[in-house]
Amino acid sequence: MSAGGFCKLPNGSVVVALTLPNPSPAGGTVRMIVHAVNRARALTRLRNLGLRAVYLRGNAEPPTPDEVTAVLHHPDGLIWRTARDDVSELWHPIRALRRQGRAAPHSSGSGARF
Repeated sequence: MSAGGFCKLPNGSVVVALTLPNPSPAGGTVRMIVHAVNRARALTRLRNLGLRAVYLRGNAEPPTPDEVTAVLHHPDGLIWRTARDDVSELWHPIRALRRQGRAAPHSSGSGARF
């Protein structure tokens, strides 16, 4: 079950924050922050990354001012970090999470790459 929320910025765009299960083998939960034109577009950006069952119901956990600042200053507009009480961890770009989820390359002798 994901928890999250959103806030509307003065220019009309939104910042959506979701706490989701970590898609990497490490497990746990991650806090995803997305900047987009509207809420639907923010969720579409996450779904396009393979997080298919992402929904925003309610506004129970809106993004904090620090989260809004972090995502607005990131060129991709999509960042994450593990959802712990330890806030000393820095924000990561989405590429870092996708890299963690990849399996190790096969060492078979076929050499075929698809």
